[in-house]
Amino acid sequence: TTLLIVVVVVSIYHFITNKTVLGRHIYAVGGNPEAAELSGINVKMITLIVFASMGLLSGLSGIMYAARLRSATVTAGVLFELDAIAASYVGGVSSKGGIGRVTGSVIGAIVMASLSNGMNLIALDVSLQYIVRGFVLIAAVVFDVKTRGKTN
Repeated sequence: TTLLIVVVVVSIYHFITNKTVLGRHIYAVGGNPEAAELSGINVKMITLIVFASMGLLSGLSGIMYAARLRSATVTAGVLFELDAIAASYVGGVSSKGGIGRVTGSVIGAIVMASLSNGMNLIALDVSLQYIVRGFVLIAAVVFDVKTRGKTN
């Protein structure tokens, strides 16, 4: 059921970002909020919609994680944000905004999950796993800055 939920959510967000006016507005606000405002886009409303959407997804992921563990603790999900940010960068999301696709982020998440799974399989110490994942994040950010800097 988890895979089904992920496929449904990714499909919905892929449709929204690629086939609707809202999706074009989200990319416009992410790329250049001032230009989007001058184009007649309600930047505050789009920002509110995006943050509310991310809150909804965070709640859904929390429910799914608690259901998987069959318990809930306040420390569940510690440093998951590092993996989420790294997955986004690995998937092609730009630090400057306006660039990136839902499917790219999913591919980045699969890469990061495979990396974590591989490190668990070779019994790498947890602290070293965080270091490796941090280096992957740094490398992805540096790559993004270097490649996107040349196009601007």
